[in-house]
Amino acid sequence: MPAPLLLQPVFHEKIWGGSQLRSRFNYPIFSDHTGECWGISGHPHGLSTIKNGRYQGQSLAAVWHAHPELFGHRDTQQPFPLLTKILDAQQDLSVQVHPDDSYARVHEHELGKTECWYVIHAEPDAQLYYGHHAQTRSQLAAWIHTGNWQALFRRIPIKTGDFFYVPAGTVHALGAGTMVLETQQSSDTTYRLYDFDRVDDTHTHHKRRLHLKQAIDTIQVPHRDPVLTVTTTSDHHFVQTNFVQAPAFTVVKWDLNGTHTFHQAATDFTLVSVLNGTGTLTIAEQPYPLRAGDHLILPSTVTGWQIHGDHLSCIATLPGPDI
Repeated sequence: MPAPLLLQPVFHEKIWGGSQLRSRFNYPIFSDHTGECWGISGHPHGLSTIKNGRYQGQSLAAVWHAHPELFGHRDTQQPFPLLTKILDAQQDLSVQVHPDDSYARVHEHELGKTECWYVIHAEPDAQLYYGHHAQTRSQLAAWIHTGNWQALFRRIPIKTGDFFYVPAGTVHALGAGTMVLETQQSSDTTYRLYDFDRVDDTHTHHKRRLHLKQAIDTIQVPHRDPVLTVTTTSDHHFVQTNFVQAPAFTVVKWDLNGTHTFHQAATDFTLVSVLNGTGTLTIAEQPYPLRAGDHLILPSTVTGWQIHGDHLSCIATLPGPDI
């Protein structure tokens, strides 16, 4: 019988993390510096575990490799390609950049990292580091080596409900007082430019390593904001917001206050993270309760399903054409 893959997330302490993952989603975290929930992950640094059905207790990576029929018969000898996180930034993250696929394969032996953020919550006056002001790579290098961060970094205000697409090569950092749902390629490679001279009291008790050469190699110069065309479709009980259709992923938001029927091609699979509300997912007359903080995959063997939502909001991700 077709069924979803319900996932147990993994949590990571960060020097910038807080406790909002517990208070907002009732996750069982025990540190007040928990920065990341890896909700849907096949990456070895934080493997999600399947909680239901015939694959219960297995990691997502193991099921991906062993059962290509669940994932549209893609090349499952490669790593699971996507990663969904929730980030709780109680302090500014390090200002950083991620490499593209070609650079990462040579230097890091994994995928590059293009990502995007849906802002679950932002405090008043919250901001985002996004892009830079250097016009040439030599100017970029000079400002980095002299620590001219005020001139280099571009800061923009953000609010709850915003969406940002962050292609590889983009200088970025979440600011304090923000929580986001992050969809990304499955990579854990980060090149830090600036970390506010902080000491990592949660792990090493030293300042964290910077990666200035790699950052200078990989930053897009000059910065260019991606052009997004955000659209919506709706019926009486359902609104779908289409945020981005990119080579690695397509990301949409579902808002339900009633019942809606969904379909997907047998070559697709869909990652779902529940942000708000409650509901019921029904597949082949089998109900599965949904609540804020749940993460699941609708494999390609599930070509149709129904969701009844009570003020339910979800982020849904489909693999892009490069996957």
